[in-house]
Amino acid sequence: MEITQRIGDVRTQAMTLLRLGHLAEQQGEYTKAISYLQPALEILQRLKSPHAESVSASLDRVMRNS
Repeated sequence: MEITQRIGDVRTQAMTLLRLGHLAEQQGEYTKAISYLQPALEILQRLKSPHAESVSASLDRVMRNS
């Protein structure tokens, strides 16, 4: 994460946050998952990425489980 932030690679940063969010969800750490998925979604929406929709669905699912 630190490297992607330093070099300004926001797409990779978003995908890393997404993966961390999924791992936290699998471990039942829903608050932590939300803290990763929310910024991932915000970045992907800014980039107008097609992945934003699936991240939004993941975030909704985690929020329902928390």
